[in-house]
Amino acid sequence: AMGIGRFAFTPLLPLMMRDGQISAAGGAELAAANYLGYLVGAMTAGRLATQPLRLVRLCLPLIAALTAATGLVQGLPAWDVLRFGAGLCSAWALVGISSWSLSLLAQRGQGALGGLVFAGVGGGIILAGVMAWLAGALPARQLWLQFALAALLMSLAVLGLLWRVRPPNPQSTRAALPAQTALGVPARPANAHAPNPLPPGSWPMVICYGSFGFGYILPATFLPAMARALLDDPRSFGLAWPVFGLAAMLSTVLTLRWIGRWPPLRAWAICQGLMGLGVAMPLLSRSAWAIALAALLVGGTFLLATVIAMQQARAMAPLQPAPLLGRLTAAFALGQMLGPLCVRALSGVQWGGAGGMGAIEITSALATVLLLGTAAWLWRQAPAGR
Repeated sequence: AMGIGRFAFTPLLPLMMRDGQISAAGGAELAAANYLGYLVGAMTAGRLATQPLRLVRLCLPLIAALTAATGLVQGLPAWDVLRFGAGLCSAWALVGISSWSLSLLAQRGQGALGGLVFAGVGGGIILAGVMAWLAGALPARQLWLQFALAALLMSLAVLGLLWRVRPPNPQSTRAALPAQTALGVPARPANAHAPNPLPPGSWPMVICYGSFGFGYILPATFLPAMARALLDDPRSFGLAWPVFGLAAMLSTVLTLRWIGRWPPLRAWAICQGLMGLGVAMPLLSRSAWAIALAALLVGGTFLLATVIAMQQARAMAPLQPAPLLGRLTAAFALGQMLGPLCVRALSGVQWGGAGGMGAIEITSALATVLLLGTAAWLWRQAPAGR
């Protein structure tokens, strides 16, 4: 759902640009449409996830159909609608599968295995990246159809396995809430009509999380396109996205078990700082190694930063975390949309003349400043001695 429904566009963007289907500005518009769909899905999923497996059974085939339609139609207006729908269904599928699987793991006393659920995001990114890498010589339209076929086959396999599954005990759902919110999906309060004040000092954290959304989404959208500017061969520039996904998957599997032993604000600050360095790497050196290091640094930190931030929010408001989680989600989604929209707004701007900084580079420089500045603030806010 995430690797294809939300992130398949990233490795395909440079191929669509190569085929003359879209410009960098048009790519930013499509990315923003997808992130808007994901925001709407995240904010509405809580009302739909009372029967999570039904939500999964609906959304997985829909993602395959929307992906296939993207390869069959032409033009930005139609693509905008399809990418919005794919983002919407990706969020719903994520909430449905995490709600079911994490509740089941909690019932069995195996909650630590929940990291594998979110490692699937990195695994999906790897799959999409490797497919685009191996078939990069084909027209982008054919690759959209191949992605749709892969999504359909995986959906059928998952639906076949889920057919025999009984839903978990609803009383165990509470145990799964911390991980359900790990990718920015807010939980609903027990009493939706009760006043929900934000805890003191939470707004700077919301700003930090919004800066994180703004910063990570630039390489998560444009890294393969930046690699294509250096390397014309799809077998070379196409490696950036599988590296990104591999770093995301391994970081989730290897570190989520012990990351809780660190002071959370310090751990978040380290992730945010490393991400800032990753975003800055293509600005410091226009070389293949800089692109690869950016993929490792950003891919290896974006899921961890998300999990840590959401856990910190729940620690700040243990009785009613939903208001703070909701604002974090909104800030993150707003940052995600502003990143591509900023690139689109700066389309055609060239700072420093020919060979200078274009729209992507200028926006990346702004993101670097935001990420490093907020990382410094988070580090200073960590309690002394922790």
